[in-house]
Amino acid sequence: MVDRHHWEQWQRSWDRQQEWYLPDREERFRVMLDVVEAVTGPAPRVLDLACGTGSITERLLARLPAATGVGVDQDPALMTIARGVLGEDERFTLVTADLKDPRWAEALPPGPFDAVVTATALHWLPADALVRLFGDLAGLIRPGGVFLNADHMPDPAVPLLNTAERALRHGRQEREKAEGVLDWESWWLAAAADPLLAEQVAARNRIYGSHADGESHPAGWHAERLREAGFAEAGVAWRSVTDALVAAIR
Repeated sequence: MVDRHHWEQWQRSWDRQQEWYLPDREERFRVMLDVVEAVTGPAPRVLDLACGTGSITERLLARLPAATGVGVDQDPALMTIARGVLGEDERFTLVTADLKDPRWAEALPPGPFDAVVTATALHWLPADALVRLFGDLAGLIRPGGVFLNADHMPDPAVPLLNTAERALRHGRQEREKAEGVLDWESWWLAAAADPLLAEQVAARNRIYGSHADGESHPAGWHAERLREAGFAEAGVAWRSVTDALVAAIR
């Protein structure tokens, strides 16, 4: 049996790799959980969409011990880490489903959910699939519940600010990489070298193929699409120069 510490090390390694791209990652998670607690109370039932290694759910259960979480993803490597870290916690259920499949929600345990959360994931979906997903979520969240999506949502109206932020970010990344911080490609090479993850990494490569940049939309686009999908209100709960957290009340 693999020691849980092994998977916790991979979880921390994943978090650090993600922070290389998103130095304010923990801040957006904090605001996300602030909103979940404010809207739903201390014991919400939360769906963690494209949960990966379970980073958000791990923080949710630590902050709100009476909460329960359902994680959904289809990446076998990241889900292996999530299962190793959270799999023995009775408050957590892990589900395999492809969000691009219109029938993905059939794999979930019965709803509704008090909240749905996701971070740096939905930009991988084409616009039509994302709009369809918003409609699915409107049917999964109870009235008065909340959907929170933290993702790349650059504002095209501020090109000079975007350019300045990009230059600062690239300078920081170069310094940190020289200090040994792993980027996306290096992290996956390290994961593939772990005998306990090699098979799962090969399987995820067959699913996803090569890495791509995805399709980003401004925060206002997300808010408008969510209102069209049936949410009562939607707006920005947090933002940096390039990223935003959009909250939508069902």
